[in-house]
Amino acid sequence: MDLRDYLTVLRSRWIMIAVFGLGAVALAAAFTWSATPQYASSARLFISTSGATDDSQALQGSQFSLQRVKSYADLLTGQQIAQRVVDELDLDESPKDLAKQISASSKLDTVILTVTVTDPSPERAKVLAGAVSDQFVGYVAELETPPGKDEATIKATVVDPASEPSAPISPRPKRNLALGLLLGLVLGAGMAVVRDTLDTTVKSMKVLEDLVKAPILGAIAYDADAERSPLINDLGSYAPRVEGFRVLRTNLQFIDPDLDRKVFVVTSSLPAEGKTTTATNLALVLAEGGERVALVEADLRRPKISSYLNIESAVGLTTVLVGRVDLDEAMQHTAIHPNLEILTSGRTPPNPAELLKSHAMTSIIKQLRENYDIVLIDAPPLLPVTDAALLAAQSDGAILVVRHGKTTNDQLRAAGERMRAVGAKPVGVIFNMTPTKGPGQYGYGYGYGYGYAPDDAGHAEPSRSWFGRRSSRRATPDQTS
Repeated sequence: MDLRDYLTVLRSRWIMIAVFGLGAVALAAAFTWSATPQYASSARLFISTSGATDDSQALQGSQFSLQRVKSYADLLTGQQIAQRVVDELDLDESPKDLAKQISASSKLDTVILTVTVTDPSPERAKVLAGAVSDQFVGYVAELETPPGKDEATIKATVVDPASEPSAPISPRPKRNLALGLLLGLVLGAGMAVVRDTLDTTVKSMKVLEDLVKAPILGAIAYDADAERSPLINDLGSYAPRVEGFRVLRTNLQFIDPDLDRKVFVVTSSLPAEGKTTTATNLALVLAEGGERVALVEADLRRPKISSYLNIESAVGLTTVLVGRVDLDEAMQHTAIHPNLEILTSGRTPPNPAELLKSHAMTSIIKQLRENYDIVLIDAPPLLPVTDAALLAAQSDGAILVVRHGKTTNDQLRAAGERMRAVGAKPVGVIFNMTPTKGPGQYGYGYGYGYGYAPDDAGHAEPSRSWFGRRSSRRATPDQTS
């Protein structure tokens, strides 16, 4: 993955990143407002030598003081000083606990010591810091006074007494919230990259084309209302989903234009990828474009077209296959468009695969080829059963429907192998349910051609027929739904 890929991942999963960021801010806020405020009071001490009579002794004394400062910082935080303060102030806490509240520091090459005491009470912090500095002055005097002498060689002097702090040093709300947000965003971004790495579903046109080894005919936009209303209600609409089918209709004409391809199997790798709604809506826009279209409901195990179109399915494909009726008798006209005729599934048989690979099925496909401009066969998914592969081998090619963000790379490879095993191959791919917003969106104009929207009068623009001529039947405004 390059930088652009990472940016795309972050943009596509911005909700996850935002949730992590806000969650971390909430945790930081909870920690901040539940923490006990701590106040710090500091005093500064000057370390010096006594008894210097000339410049040489003064220089030596200064160097000696510098050496002592490092040791005095440790003494300040030790339990000896803490014990003295506990005794002086008659405190309830132990010297060990008090020593944890004391810190000392010195600037490089200076003889100034800074002692700091932290405490939940600002008044108590000041009192403790003052007591620590005073006790330290006395302690140094005891340590640095030679036996038999009245004056210490080194002394500590309080030059900046402790004062009462006006604001706590912790917690720091702004800093904590900022750090929480930063940490949350980093964790969210990391999780987004990990999830994208583990996610093998197809979300890229390039990956899709490389896996299937077939041209992408178009991208059908995701429509939240499609589950409730799977069919296109307004063929004159400019909605992204409708425009996608118009472009798909145009792009189909550029699949090997020198070959007489008329019969296409519409299938997918697995169920719930939208193959049936895609086949039905594609048949509608083809009929709207002036083609005489036959839509065959060949998913004998889970037929849905008849319910979508609200037509009778008792007599259909299986009835013709067993020889009970002729094909012409089983074909049904629909009120949706006069150019569209439907061959429903008929009654569900116990042996769908045997029927679909029979000579009777070959004969039906031959008759449909002769009687219609274009034939779309809605077949079962490729991976669960062999029906679609068998039908693809008898047709002019398969159109594979791939659902954005659901179909995996391995499933696509397996679907391709299933078709190759029977000598079939996909002639094109439809990328279904693509996002209309965000970094993963796809324009409906992707493909080999450019779609035409209906003109102001409501007529469909001319469409080249499958035989390289204009179709003799045209759609008029009152024929659209």
